[in-house]
Amino acid sequence: MITLGNKSSYTKRTFPKFSTIDKVFPTDLRQLEYVSGQYHSESLSCVRYMSTSASALAIEKQVVPGNEVQQVELLSGVEDNYEGITLEMEKSMDSEAFISLLRASLSQWKQQGKRAVWIKLPIELVNLVEPTVKEGFKYHHAETDYLMLVKWLHESADTIPKNASHRVGISAFVMNEKREVLVVQEKGGKFKGTGVWKFPTGVVDEGEDISEAAMREVKEETGIDTEFVEILAFRQSHQSFFTKSDLLFVCMLRPRSFDIQKQDREIEAAQWMSFNDHAEQPFIQKHDSFRSVAQICLTKLEKEYSGFSPGSDSEQSVSSTAGTRYVQCF
Repeated sequence: MITLGNKSSYTKRTFPKFSTIDKVFPTDLRQLEYVSGQYHSESLSCVRYMSTSASALAIEKQVVPGNEVQQVELLSGVEDNYEGITLEMEKSMDSEAFISLLRASLSQWKQQGKRAVWIKLPIELVNLVEPTVKEGFKYHHAETDYLMLVKWLHESADTIPKNASHRVGISAFVMNEKREVLVVQEKGGKFKGTGVWKFPTGVVDEGEDISEAAMREVKEETGIDTEFVEILAFRQSHQSFFTKSDLLFVCMLRPRSFDIQKQDREIEAAQWMSFNDHAEQPFIQKHDSFRSVAQICLTKLEKEYSGFSPGSDSEQSVSSTAGTRYVQCF
């Protein structure tokens, strides 16, 4: 992705009115000049940098009747692998000037058969959001520091992929040699004030492996160091978090320390608890998903179940001495 605003990406193209140039080359070191029916190369040093604080511009000239030259400023974007254009705006710009450039650019890209245009607006350029939406762009996704908008240009059916549909979480099953499981009571959420003892849980961060997330959450909530063993089960639910679906992976971890130091901000209490006492809680027995997890963990303890662990070879993934190896969906 090219960072717009970099002078090295400025280009100049000259061509007769209504002619079509198939592709923009922002980093090309030559430009084309249309003279007497032919294109000629000339030095890039003739490119004029526009007096604007906007993102990089492609400057196009069109020959109009009377041999007059009309300059057309266009926003310079990066082509993706799906015949789309991505604009990454960085520097401040007047909204009216931006819309003028955007309209001209959209017209050109549509002529070139581009399928979609993506515009990434950092939070500092919030003034460009409303005018962009008025040009037919829709929100696609947002992060803490930017908003991504998109517009479908092509006459074919819109095939723009939807935003991320799932949030991924973990539930950590940690047991010591006394057949005690590590459990917590939470200060907030739906378990606040219920007295329910549950496995440590949490959300997988962006770019984080499920195994790493499980070990991190246990450390953050209880102070216990652990080693990842395997994934025992997972479940999918819908309408979980701002209409998004949820994937929860139950991970078995081996404790490497045993002295609990609970996190005061989120955790009301933490302890090592008899597995049977945990499984027999009324809340666990009342709810199918929690009861299923307890049963899976018990089956694992009885050596009759194997989940998925890193480094398993193809034979182990089918069967093992402990029984059938599979990951349970509950």
